[in-house]
Amino acid sequence: MIVVMENVNIAALKARLSHFLRRVRRGGVVNVLDRETPIARIVPYEDTDDPLPSRAPRRRLSDVRLPRTTRRDLGSLDALLEERRAER
Repeated sequence: MIVVMENVNIAALKARLSHFLRRVRRGGVVNVLDRETPIARIVPYEDTDDPLPSRAPRRRLSDVRLPRTTRRDLGSLDALLEERRAER
């Protein structure tokens, strides 16, 4: 299997991240450069018995307080002023 390595500077990576991630998904390797100095390498994920680490949620979704709905007849400025008055 031939692995193609591509060098990309940070600005180009930010501008075309999806493009480079598609290349990695197809088996390519992307070296990230900061002013010609290699700082990172993006490689395809290898599915092994060692899964990616994850953390347990800190609270249940039902415990999250959602913002109240605003009246539809209010303009954005009026809604903002009303919200600020309610916080005082």
